[in-house]
Amino acid sequence: MHIKPFSIDIPEDALADLRHRLLNARLPEPLAGQGWTEGMDINVLRDLLAYWSTTFDWRAKEAALNRLPQFVADVDGQRVHFIHQRGVGPAPMPLILTHGWPGSFTEMQHIIPLLTDPASHGGDPADAFDVVVPSLPGYTFSAPFQQPGNGPYEVARLWGELMSGLGYERFGAQGGDIGAGVSTWLGVRFPERVKGIHLNYIPASYRPPLGETEPPLTEVETAFLQHAAAFADAEGAYGHIQRTKPQSLAVGLNDSPAGLLAWMGEKILSWCDTRPAIDHDWLLTNVTLYWLTNCIGSSFRQYVEGSKRPLAFGHEERVRPAVGVAVFPKELPMPPRSWVERCCDVKRWSVMPKGGHFAALEQPQLLAEDIRAFFRDLR
Repeated sequence: MHIKPFSIDIPEDALADLRHRLLNARLPEPLAGQGWTEGMDINVLRDLLAYWSTTFDWRAKEAALNRLPQFVADVDGQRVHFIHQRGVGPAPMPLILTHGWPGSFTEMQHIIPLLTDPASHGGDPADAFDVVVPSLPGYTFSAPFQQPGNGPYEVARLWGELMSGLGYERFGAQGGDIGAGVSTWLGVRFPERVKGIHLNYIPASYRPPLGETEPPLTEVETAFLQHAAAFADAEGAYGHIQRTKPQSLAVGLNDSPAGLLAWMGEKILSWCDTRPAIDHDWLLTNVTLYWLTNCIGSSFRQYVEGSKRPLAFGHEERVRPAVGVAVFPKELPMPPRSWVERCCDVKRWSVMPKGGHFAALEQPQLLAEDIRAFFRDLR
């Protein structure tokens, strides 16, 4: 596997084009008092667009990202961008962290040092990890798959090849959102290689077997399914269009940075805990990366392909590696422990005091401590 160092270097004319489009954005007029009820609050969007076009310093963010050890590799013919940070400790454990949508590798910027060098952040050096953070195919600097039929199931195989190429035959996996699906598929497909799976989200496609031969649903499980259905009805339009008719949407978002910010920003700001809210500089860094790499359309592919191969289990099928789950209070609908235990060996279930969908970004200390604790006995 050919690996080479990578640094971000965006041409100035691309930034000039972005500024021109932002300064000439044409926004719709909302109804009085509409706020967030039917999408992103236009007043919030206007403020963000003004900051993005006049004050936001991309070059400073680019320089900060370039302080991370970034690489690109040809993995079985697929270009994969990734961060690879070696751990500081007596025996660092390999750990692959996978992001989701509408995030990117930048979500892990603050948690990486907490995992690679715990001693410098109040932890035990024996808990150190060698951390690998790949960008999903079709996200930012990872090339998209060129053929249909490649979803989280196939990404898991790609990650296995990447870890082999880095010299890691056994490793842990961690993720949220799409990354939770990829991490779970890693455990399903390569149980002899995956030491454990830590998740801060249970994939919406996770379905244990149900029927006459299985235990009946509990009241808590039934309530969860009703809550998830209500959420999908009220908030799930984005996911439905991204997995069914993404191409038309992608054309508009790929041509308008204001539209891209509205589509991504509404989800990012809605899914985080308000204690504190997502930093606007990170939000704009993330959206800028999507814009500059023209990746919004290819990012939707994981929705299309993932829906075709959900994490659905048959009778007596199980995820063999140990599983740990961190439950953050402002996360999207999360099932009860009993639902997950129908197919998983849950060794740790932690209910967190604060945080939302972007746990590594919002609460890196809490998430890092839980990851360390879960893997402590699996090294």
